[in-house]
Amino acid sequence: MLYYAHYFKEFFTPLNVFQYITFRAGGALITSFLLSLLAGPWLIAKLRSYKIGQVQRTDGPQTHLAKQGTTTMGGLLIFMTLLVSTLLWARIDNRFILLLVFTTVVLAFAGWLDDYTKLVKKNPRGASSAFKFSLQLFAALVVTGYLAANPPNAAYATLLSIPYTKELYLHLGFIYAALAMIIIIGSSNAVNLTDGLDGLAAGTIVFSALTFAILAYSAGNMKLASYFKIIYVEGAGEMTVFLSAMIGSCLGFLWFNAHPAEVFMGDTSSLFLGGTIGVAAICTKQELLLPVAGGIFLLETLSVILQMGSYKLRNKKRIFLMAPIHHHFELKGIAESKVTVRFWIAGIMLMLIALSSLKIR
Repeated sequence: MLYYAHYFKEFFTPLNVFQYITFRAGGALITSFLLSLLAGPWLIAKLRSYKIGQVQRTDGPQTHLAKQGTTTMGGLLIFMTLLVSTLLWARIDNRFILLLVFTTVVLAFAGWLDDYTKLVKKNPRGASSAFKFSLQLFAALVVTGYLAANPPNAAYATLLSIPYTKELYLHLGFIYAALAMIIIIGSSNAVNLTDGLDGLAAGTIVFSALTFAILAYSAGNMKLASYFKIIYVEGAGEMTVFLSAMIGSCLGFLWFNAHPAEVFMGDTSSLFLGGTIGVAAICTKQELLLPVAGGIFLLETLSVILQMGSYKLRNKKRIFLMAPIHHHFELKGIAESKVTVRFWIAGIMLMLIALSSLKIR
């Protein structure tokens, strides 16, 4: 909304800054962060008054039993501040912003319904897996269908860019649509699996969002895209504003979610945080950098898959003490806060490795 203020620059010259993506991205980040700090105490108190508390597993790390009853569904804070900041600072007529907002709303509803069913309706199973998956599938179908009809860059519609190479692409044809759907659904569930320690998911998503904010800005700038030899995507730069707002919202939430957590995000935000990062990767045509920048989420997901596969195929033998893998390290005797910070460090290194692809070509 504030973008349109630059039309009045003839009357007040400083309004010209509102046309610049970098200025609005910074404004979006600061706004969502400050809104989180202001609204956080009120929202936590409100959720606490409804007795919306975490139910801890008795077969998990014993240190987690102390978290029983901790306020959850705090992902509403990320959801609300992200949308408000985006509406305030981004161009709402931008097609990529509309896709990201659509994905956010649909997946946030899926996560909220699951949390509401478990915590308010006291149904330990939550919303059915089939229902949650159907909403994820719906979001993925809409986004993929739209991008199939209106690709980010028509010349590269079904091409997959190979990072760290000089203009090397894989032509996937109709398989590309299936891959795009897997990316959206997979990234959504990957962040959901990572949300198991105080500050782990919220902190780690910051590094992935920052990676794709930089990639989106570069892809949307014709000169930078040409210099870095990446696919130019007209209008992609505007996603930088949304992703910056996400960073601010996650940092604001982390203020209350840092160990020992006052509030947990729940499925309400973990599903859409991953899904929107997946959409950003597709829209910037940097799909293969998602497993790099989001390497922590990939590791968590693989640990669950390997654990389940081993349990079923190897006569109930486990690879890890517990999955996802962050619990394995806890059961090895590493303090929860140390596991979280080490995963953050790994996330920073993966972000740098992903961004190095802009020069290693």
